Amino acid sequence: MTRQAEAERKTKETAVLVRLALDGKGAYEVATGIPFFDHMLSLFAKHGLFNLTVEASGDIEVDYHHTVEDVGIVLGQAIREAVGDKSGIRRYGQATVPMVESLATCVLDCSGRANLVYRVDAATEKVGQFDMELVEEFFRALATEAGLDLHLTLHYGSNTHHIIEALFKSFARALDAATSMDPRVKGVPSTKGTL
Repeated sequence: MTRQAEAERKTKETAVLVRLALDGKGAYEVATGIPFFDHMLSLFAKHGLFNLTVEASGDIEVDYHHTVEDVGIVLGQAIREAVGDKSGIRRYGQATVPMVESLATCVLDCSGRANLVYRVDAATEKVGQFDMELVEEFFRALATEAGLDLHLTLHYGSNTHHIIEALFKSFARALDAATSMDPRVKGVPSTKGTL
């Protein structure tokens, strides 16, 4: 089982290519044209131990929305493909991660039922030029395409950069746990026989 995937999306607004290996070492090559977003995607790979390549170009002179959302779409597609039929995976994952004064939790289920519960109040609306609202848009697009039941909760935090970083790191660790193979699991981890 390779547990890796490549996905691509081209529109009049963006061009996005993602390569993902679930059983990686945390290696990454990320270039979206949005430095803060590159930082978040890089630490997602590092803390989830995924090998990740993201090449994206978009109309960032308008704003970052199209690029961020489309990277979420394509990364979600790559996650879905890399997980395959989900035979042998743990299915559920959770992680709580501190980042200085911030604390965030991610709980997720690789159920095939796309859902996002996002309980996050940020201290400010922007980190530099990056809009905080794009974090929710990214995770919504990703959850939809990956088929994840994804719950993100900020317990507390006062620095918006740290808040976003805690969210990405907790998601990385929860996804790693959920997609990890468990030798005790035979077939798909569901009484339905499919996810």
